[in-house]
Amino acid sequence: MASQRKLYDSRLQAALLLLPTFVVLTAFLYYPGLATFRLSLYETLFLGQQTAWNGLGNFVALATSPAYRNSFVLSVVFAAVVVLGTLLVSLLIGYLLFDVGTRSSLYLVAAIWPYALPPAVAAILLSFLLHPNLGIVTHYLELVTPWTLDWFNDGPQALAVLAIIAVWKQLGYNIIFVVAALNNIPQTLTENARLDGVGRLRMLWRVYVPLISPTLLFLVVMNTIYAFFSTFPLVDLLTSGGPSGWTNLLIFKLYRDAFEFSNLGSASAQSVVLFVLVAVLMYVQIRVTDGYAQYGA
Repeated sequence: MASQRKLYDSRLQAALLLLPTFVVLTAFLYYPGLATFRLSLYETLFLGQQTAWNGLGNFVALATSPAYRNSFVLSVVFAAVVVLGTLLVSLLIGYLLFDVGTRSSLYLVAAIWPYALPPAVAAILLSFLLHPNLGIVTHYLELVTPWTLDWFNDGPQALAVLAIIAVWKQLGYNIIFVVAALNNIPQTLTENARLDGVGRLRMLWRVYVPLISPTLLFLVVMNTIYAFFSTFPLVDLLTSGGPSGWTNLLIFKLYRDAFEFSNLGSASAQSVVLFVLVAVLMYVQIRVTDGYAQYGA
């Protein structure tokens, strides 16, 4: 142990060990971030050519744009539904997988396989299954419910379908962590609770949830990042921001302004706003939920 401490007591050695990580972060995170912020302060032409200093003009234009405010509100609502829906459904499914006695591995694989699908493949597959006229899922839903599904033309339906698909796509990631966290709970605690006559749902909410709260906190943060950033392929391939802008989420509007309308100045400003929004939301989530998380006994 003494020789190991001497081996790493040099600041130069520590700096050399950290250098590869620092280089990668600088090249792919810090420099692009600073360049994006710099570009957001300029008026731009085709291919991002800077023409004139604009200061906070791009941010003021976003704040006064009804279309951007609409995308902002829709994105926050969409993210809230995806984060809460994914967490609740994966918690219930994970608990069922944890509690099942036989073939649990087979059920676990069946539950997490949608996460293994590339987002583009999942979007194309579900676009056929949920097609308003041709989709088999839509057909049977209309048979057993009084609803008429036409999410190609109905904005609220399109947003709801997109949120459901986003939840379904992220379930596998959450279930893996939930099941792993539940498996780390001492078996004696479960046995004692059952001897005391604690029901299954009460066991989940009163016993298991507090014990796995650090894992749930981690999943809240990861689901927030997913809802704001990783749902772009679903929007692009399923709705393309329509109908009537109901699914024109911030990440998709940013993409269109940058690569379809070549307005990189405004798109860069939107990137900065989106980064700040997600950072603030994650900070609030951590501050609020960390008080309820239980670390250790």
